[in-house]
Amino acid sequence: MRSVGLITSVLLTAGLITACSDSGRDGGSAPKPVSSSPRTGASRSADATPRADALPAVPGALTGQRLRWGRCRGTASTPAPGSDWQCATLKVPLDYARPAGRTIGLALIRARSHGAGKEPIGSLLFNFGGPGGSGVDLLPAFAPQYTKLRARYDLVSFDPRGAGASRGVRCRGDKEIQAAESIDPTPDTAAEESAYFKDAADFGKGCARQAGDLLRHVSTIEAARDMDLMRQVLGDDKLHYMGASYGTELGGVYAHLFPGKVGRLALDAVVDPTVGTVGHSENQTRGFQRALDGYFTSRGSDPEAGSRKIAALLDQLDTHPLPTTSGRELTESLATTGVLDALYSRTSWPTLTRGLRAADRGDGTTLLALADSYNDRDSQGHYGTLTHAQRAISCLDDKDRPTAARAKSLLAKFRAISPVFGEAMAWDTAGWCHDWPVAGLWDDPDVSAPDAAPVLVVGNTGDPATPYEGARRMADELGKGVGVELTWKGEGHGAYGSGSACVDTAVNAYLLEGRIPRDGTVCS
Repeated sequence: MRSVGLITSVLLTAGLITACSDSGRDGGSAPKPVSSSPRTGASRSADATPRADALPAVPGALTGQRLRWGRCRGTASTPAPGSDWQCATLKVPLDYARPAGRTIGLALIRARSHGAGKEPIGSLLFNFGGPGGSGVDLLPAFAPQYTKLRARYDLVSFDPRGAGASRGVRCRGDKEIQAAESIDPTPDTAAEESAYFKDAADFGKGCARQAGDLLRHVSTIEAARDMDLMRQVLGDDKLHYMGASYGTELGGVYAHLFPGKVGRLALDAVVDPTVGTVGHSENQTRGFQRALDGYFTSRGSDPEAGSRKIAALLDQLDTHPLPTTSGRELTESLATTGVLDALYSRTSWPTLTRGLRAADRGDGTTLLALADSYNDRDSQGHYGTLTHAQRAISCLDDKDRPTAARAKSLLAKFRAISPVFGEAMAWDTAGWCHDWPVAGLWDDPDVSAPDAAPVLVVGNTGDPATPYEGARRMADELGKGVGVELTWKGEGHGAYGSGSACVDTAVNAYLLEGRIPRDGTVCS
């Protein structure tokens, strides 16, 4: 399912829910973090994530650069934010092994602290996940829930290298993307299997043609080094940071690389740093099935019976797609994606109900709309590049390249975990980085930071995309006395801003006052 991104754009989703729901999105609900893709390998390589002093120093021309902040411009898909927002471009080395060589520009955005409170702390940097989510687009949309934080911080975010306005990677055009939606994600024949892997290889070739040398320099390690350069240029002694979903892995890698520069790091919707590509796919299969079970239970329905019915629908769509009012067809791949999209937030569950009922009547329109939201497709048929950057970053990070034979060996296990998502997720372990043109860098990310200040790690027991178990493992990997776990017994992807006063109060107290909760604190 990484082949359709495992990314949800909250801006598109918010519009979709308004369009498809009689009541719209709950006005009290918060935007959700961009989800994480399956990540990392099986065992840590000793030199995969070198510490900050292992590479040449970044030259003063870059650490001392002055940013030219100005009004932000809109894009074809996103209008310009209001006058509170300023944008700039940060120059960073293309290759940190040669920091005096070629540079690339990273797009930054900020809103200055409104100063209604105690003495300002500095900048609070945000990454909303993906990998490849555009902070320049997302921070203004999320900012209302950060009003208290803005009392003492400048709110800052960025488009990571290879994403958005920071030389965003585009691997294929709109027509090719739409054509790929008909590829069977669960091949049943040799011909379907051949088409599946050919499409995966073609995607990688398209990335290589478009991105060139950049494709070798969009790793999480380089993004973490970019964040430390941002810290220096912004004038902060320590990095204060809020990372969601994949942003938790990025934050953990930063803590490992620069433990002495860790200020207040809050990690929400936590990626498990201890599992490999297959293990993370298994975790997500279990997480999405757990969320689907919760959906059926909330309706007073039997989860097993409900899952069997959806699985039967997907089997039918494998050979007989459903018509929609747009003229496009709802395929097995798109229907699976639509169900996944609705499970990111409980506020989307009513839309899922309408979509499944309509599918029973032979109409795939609502499930297709959910899938289009997830795939970042607008009403004109244009697709965003979130999934392109996601794939480029994760396939550069990960050494693990499961084969087709390995994927087939996983089918029975994954089907037992989830009759709805298991088969597609098992195949995806081999398809995602199949024949990728650049070798991966690590077996898994080293997030150990025993000398760092305490890091707040927030897990949600009902999180489908980054299952709750990852939060404890991240806290343990950061080191004793460093990783501090806060648990919310909730639903959906992420915890902060999701309706728990307990979570929001604890995170705000940590970021604003430096007061860390007791490790193991639980918010009901």
